[in-house]
Formats: sequence, structure tokens, C-alpha cells
Amino acid sequence: MKEGAAQKSRKSVEEEWKRIDYYKICTLGGMLSAGTTHLLITPLDVLKVNMQVNPVKYNHMTSSFSILWKEQGPSAFGRAVKVCVQTQPTFAKGLVDGFPKLYASRGISGLYKGLFPLWGRNLPFSMIMFSTFEHSVDMLYGNVIQRRKEDCSRAQQLGVTSLAGFVAGAVGTVISNPADNIVSSLYNKKADSVRQAIKNIGFVNLFTRSLPVRLMIVGPVVTLQWFLYDTIKVLSGLPTSGGLNSHAEETTQLTRKHQQIA
Repeated sequence: MKEGAAQKSRKSVEEEWKRIDYYKICTLGGMLSAGTTHLLITPLDVLKVNMQVNPVKYNHMTSSFSILWKEQGPSAFGRAVKVCVQTQPTFAKGLVDGFPKLYASRGISGLYKGLFPLWGRNLPFSMIMFSTFEHSVDMLYGNVIQRRKEDCSRAQQLGVTSLAGFVAGAVGTVISNPADNIVSSLYNKKADSVRQAIKNIGFVNLFTRSLPVRLMIVGPVVTLQWFLYDTIKVLSGLPTSGGLNSHAEETTQLTRKHQQIA
């Protein structure tokens, strides 16, 4: 009895450590994939925000890039602070001096200005992106490759991850583009309210303004994030992400095992 209890205790401890290791790997993978990709796309993000808030001056990607380079130099594309610093070069050099200036000029409410449009962009984007990714992975394995994920090579699995990631990023970008334009307008004092921002931008422009450059940013970024994330998982001996059917099969197998044990 005592030996059986000790074995169960050891098994539960081992399972707990495996679970902790799993989350460690996933956390590390998420941190490295997100940090690397956002560092790479900073120039395009700066370009995107300027095209949103000043479409007359920055009306084409190539010419806009040249204008920013001539007026602000390479530093225009190397800053990591968001909208105010990106579009107002004299506002601040970065987060250290920009945060106190923003707080002094706009107060606490200024720090959260555009929060609801920001939620309106990020929440639908995340929901659509993750659900589209899962369904895309499932569709690719079921209808294109026509094999279970476990029967595919690592290269094939990562290929599915990349393709599903690109589709998910593109769909999420289209859905969230209106809110992204509203956020940029509010933070750059082009409008005082969401209603005014929509009126100034125009209904059609909400969906089309800066959409090509956002697709160029978000599509490859999400693809690279999923690829790096799943590469780290695969190298650590874990399966790649996604696949509704594979999750259902795993759940069914676990249920059957529990039933057999019971």
C-alpha cells in the first residue's frame, strides 16, 4: 500500500514537472518569436502610422519611406516607442523622455486615450487570428496533405504552421484595420472622439487606408512568429501548434484510457 502510494506520488510529481517544462518552453518560444519579429518590422510600423495620420504627405509606400528617411534619417526607423514618437519627431526621443511628456501634457486619461478602439483592434484581431489559424491547420492536414499531423515530417508540419500563420495574420489584419486607423487618429490629435475620427477618415478609408502596408507587416510577422514558436517546440520534442481534429483525437484517447483504468 505504502509503495503504491509512493509510486503514485512520484508519478504526479514527474507529471507536474513535465507540465512546468512545457509552459517554460512555450513561454520562451513566445518571447523569442514576438521579440525578434517586432524588432524586424519597426521600420514598416513607423511607415504605417505616418501613412494613417498624414495620408496626403505619405500617400505611397516607396515615396513615404524616402520622405521619412530624408526628413528624420535612420533614427526614424529605429525607435520602439509608439504613435506619438513615430509621427511627431520633436515630441520625444523615446520612452524615457516621452512618457513624462505625455503624462504632463495629457494626464492619466491621455495615457489611456484610444483604449476602447485599441481593444476594438486587438481583441477581434486575436480572436480571428487564433481561430483562423486552428481551422487553417485542420483544413491543410485534412484536405491538402490528407495525413495526420503525427504522420508528417517536421518540415511538413512547420510548412503547415507557416501557411496557416500567414492566412490567420491576413484575415485578422483586414478585420482590425478600421480600429487601427481610429487609434492612430486619436493619438495624433486628428480627432477628439471615435465618432469624429470615423467622420474625418471616411467609412471606406477606414477599411482601405494603410491596409497594404499593414498586410505587408502583419502577414509575414504572424507567419514568422508561428514558425519560430513551433520551431522551438519541435526542437524541444513537442508537437507543432494547431489542429482541431488532432486535439479531439488526443482528448478521445485520454478519455478511453481513463475509462479503461476505471
